[in-house]
Amino acid sequence: MSQELSTLLITAASIGFFHTLFGPDHYLPFVVMKQARKWSLIKTTWITFLCGIGHVGSSVLLGLIGVALGTAVAKLEIVESFRGELAAWALIAFGLVYFVWGLRRAARNKPHTHLHSHGNGVEHSHSHEHNKEHVHIHDKEGKANITPWVLFTVFVLGPCEPLIPVLMYPAAQSSFYGLVMVTLVFSAVTIATMISIVIVSSYGINLLPVKKLEKYSHALAGAAIFLCGIAIQFLGL
Repeated sequence: MSQELSTLLITAASIGFFHTLFGPDHYLPFVVMKQARKWSLIKTTWITFLCGIGHVGSSVLLGLIGVALGTAVAKLEIVESFRGELAAWALIAFGLVYFVWGLRRAARNKPHTHLHSHGNGVEHSHSHEHNKEHVHIHDKEGKANITPWVLFTVFVLGPCEPLIPVLMYPAAQSSFYGLVMVTLVFSAVTIATMISIVIVSSYGINLLPVKKLEKYSHALAGAAIFLCGIAIQFLGL
């Protein structure tokens, strides 16, 4: 293995890690949706993994096409920039819609009173909120099932900005083997970092006293995703 390729591989691993770590869109949506939709850790990990595959895979495919056709880096960067715009606005739209839906759901889940009459003429009442088993019974139907697919679509749209110009093109100048190795290292580190942060964050949230906010979990998840999209679109995160 040449010194140049070794340097590229180290660079690929470093960029994959820090690009993911400093990009909250790579993990925040999964963390908040896990809490809101009561996904198991295994399900959340699988969804994160598949979205990670879609995220890096779309950029890898575009990069390979560009290398094969000899397309200029500048042209591919324009395409990646456009995809980034779409992904950011998709996060904003999804987060806003989910936030509004979550508020409406929380408003409907208000405490109410039931009056019970017994055969001996005694009556009593009690107040309660619908528990999570009741309010989540419809999560297995219809619209609830599209949530992972929405996330997957957003991540397919989202580009890995440094992959093509910084890693794939320089590696392709060396050899096809170098191109494959650099791409695999970047992809593996990116996805592994996504999954690791999601798992650690999920355990961390479970330690927080968030029981009182459970009714607003969907609204809070939508708000977090909305703000994440805003940060990417307008703050360049």
